[in-house]
Amino acid sequence: MKLRNSLKSLIAVAVTASFIGTASASIETKDWHNTASPKAQQFLKDNMAIDFYASPFGTGWSDNREVTNYIDLAHARGISGATITLTSPATPTWAKYKTELAKWTEAVQESNAKIRFVDKPEDFELAHKNGEYAVMWNAQTTLMLEGDASRVKELHEDGIRVMQLVYNGVEETGVGGLSALAGDNSGLTEYGKEVIDEMVKYGITVDMSHHGYQTTKDITDYMKEKHPGVPAVYSHSPLASTYGCEPHETLTETEKRMAEKGYKKGDPFHRLAACYRLISDEQALTVKEMGGMVSITATEWMMDGVWPDDITPKQFAQMVDGAVKVLGVDHVGIGTDDMMTVSRVADFAIENSHMYTDNGYMVDAFKRGATGCAEMSKHLAPVIDELWKMGYSNEDIRKIMGENLVRVYKKSWK
Repeated sequence: MKLRNSLKSLIAVAVTASFIGTASASIETKDWHNTASPKAQQFLKDNMAIDFYASPFGTGWSDNREVTNYIDLAHARGISGATITLTSPATPTWAKYKTELAKWTEAVQESNAKIRFVDKPEDFELAHKNGEYAVMWNAQTTLMLEGDASRVKELHEDGIRVMQLVYNGVEETGVGGLSALAGDNSGLTEYGKEVIDEMVKYGITVDMSHHGYQTTKDITDYMKEKHPGVPAVYSHSPLASTYGCEPHETLTETEKRMAEKGYKKGDPFHRLAACYRLISDEQALTVKEMGGMVSITATEWMMDGVWPDDITPKQFAQMVDGAVKVLGVDHVGIGTDDMMTVSRVADFAIENSHMYTDNGYMVDAFKRGATGCAEMSKHLAPVIDELWKMGYSNEDIRKIMGENLVRVYKKSWK
């Protein structure tokens, strides 16, 4: 099957934004670890903590040492492992996917930490118990399938255990967040349903981060009908209600609201802008009903227009708390969506602002200094302190750091 047509600018932004949304370790991220209490630092080492990050080879990183330095720091501070993104719209073919898999596999194995490649959910628990670092692959697109759903089986054999149907643009499977912002609300396709069937068959968790609202609704409706009891997730999506903004609007609808609030056409979105990447309470509660969960990303440009020098542990904890208030502590996790560096991405975004269909939101974020990505090893210990201050128990925090995720994987993997 050939890819569905979409606006050229939306394809461009989906490819470029993949370097932002699928991120790995951010060298610009302020290191807050030593501001944490000794108790919090020890708690992190004593309990399982699972992250979500990625960075395309050749765009996010090119030297294996960039990967190994990231993993070695994370492992030394108590991070038990991570879901690592292998594919984005920058990996649109099967051949490029295989190259990416080989490069990442080589790089992670050069770290000082002993690597445990995740095959079953218990591998995360075993990695923590044995002092290893767990590596699990995920995909943030289905482009690399090149229209062949039967390749899902091989993805599973390669170790991919979580996959998005679509990224920000339009794919054969459905419509992503940026295309929905531009007014395309056609949602999940018949081919998308075929891919879901294969994912459920082989045990790959359906991930709806970056998807357009209608696509997420179509996915959950389809899964509840055809695959009852199988959970879906949002692997890195903050809740819009944390900030009081309106998710899944079209660009026209948002511009109308901007005008009502006194903004002029062309003004940066500020608090109204980031909502297309955030999810509504309705979306979040639907995955809760399915037994799934939402993991909160804490990159600066995802903070709904609030861009400090770097996101603080308190702000990070507030994002987590906002999701818990909606979903309860059993359905919330952390997926930092971290990156190795934003410098190459920011420069490209600023130089090619005409490619972006978000009314200049992301470029404005970079110009205002949004560079940190809440690297988990640099934030999580002081975030634990902040959660304790909010009244969270040790049991609550263990769930958020990784136990919830493992529970959901046990329900969705074969």
